[in-house]
Amino acid sequence: MIIKRREFLKVGSLATASMLLPNFLKAMALPGALEPEKKILVVLQLSGGNDGLNTIVPMGNDIYFRERQTIAVNNALRLTDDAGINPALPFFKELFDQGEMAVLNNVGYPNPDKSHFRSMDIWHSASRSDEYLEHGWIGRYLDEACYDCAHPTQALEINDMLSLALKGERNKAFAFKDPKKLYQTSREEYFKSIYEHHQHDDETVSYLYQTLGATINNADYIFEKSRAKMTATTYPNSALGKDFKTIASLIKSDINTQVYYLQIGSFDTHINQRQRQENLFHTINDAVKSFVHDLKKNGLFEHVMLMTFSEFGRRVSQNASHGTDHGTANQLFFLSGGLKQKGLLNSLPDLQNLDEGDLIYAEDFRKVYATVLKNWLKADSSKILGWKNGLYDFV
Repeated sequence: MIIKRREFLKVGSLATASMLLPNFLKAMALPGALEPEKKILVVLQLSGGNDGLNTIVPMGNDIYFRERQTIAVNNALRLTDDAGINPALPFFKELFDQGEMAVLNNVGYPNPDKSHFRSMDIWHSASRSDEYLEHGWIGRYLDEACYDCAHPTQALEINDMLSLALKGERNKAFAFKDPKKLYQTSREEYFKSIYEHHQHDDETVSYLYQTLGATINNADYIFEKSRAKMTATTYPNSALGKDFKTIASLIKSDINTQVYYLQIGSFDTHINQRQRQENLFHTINDAVKSFVHDLKKNGLFEHVMLMTFSEFGRRVSQNASHGTDHGTANQLFFLSGGLKQKGLLNSLPDLQNLDEGDLIYAEDFRKVYATVLKNWLKADSSKILGWKNGLYDFV
């Protein structure tokens, strides 16, 4: 049968409600369960611009307390003589004390953009601030490293919509929220019939039919793997807790996925920041605690690294609404049993040397990506990112 464009729009309800159907990537087949040399990267995006100064707190810095008289964190959990961590992240302190966490401060890029959307695009695409790219850093990793795979699931995003970070020129990751719902939706005869009988000359519509077919053909594989070794660990009943539980079950199966992506927010704390940020931190702390304990029980924490990032930090001074406005540089967390360097990897932000009230970045985020790609995922970071300015040593 021939499906007209108007009829095809009915398929949109499937895409929007359950998966938003990105094009499948061609992934590198990695048979068997998690092998010793196979590393897993889990990226947690802190959407909205998390305030780094109230996350890793400069406890001995008088400027910090002077500029944040009502929102400064006075009860931080001590990490070093000069630095503490927000008290809503006690499990992160445990990991720090055990040598299973690294923190890189002052991360950013030249000529920073304070727009949420533009700065997030820059972080997703690993572009310069004056450069506009249509493909993400993980997507370009897929283009370079993934090929000839029976099950194109090398990177997965636990979300309703695929982020730019995971879109390559030729290959894209796969976004879904619930493996069971994805499978059930893909089994509906209406959608199977549309795919099996479609004919259309329009390139865009044909592309969407192809992604529908890819979903139908691979949803059962994802669902099967998510159930193969379902976790017995208790996770929080939060959305983030459920997302981490899904990832843990997939990691313990023999699925070929090497990159998982998820997010939480919003950290856009212009008003009454302390309570809002701490509520989000409690959610993150509890979900990550269950996730790490789950991995450790199964001997997997040395092979899995959780990396966090946010599109920018906040200004040094608080505003009149007991919050903070959009800033620049920030810190990144790395959690794993396989780190080569632990603790604070560099100096805390210099609060005496500011750019009109904003922190000045000292570490380029593209160097972080290049390090993770080359040293953790064993990919050609120079070819993927064009980065040739050295790497870090924490992995």
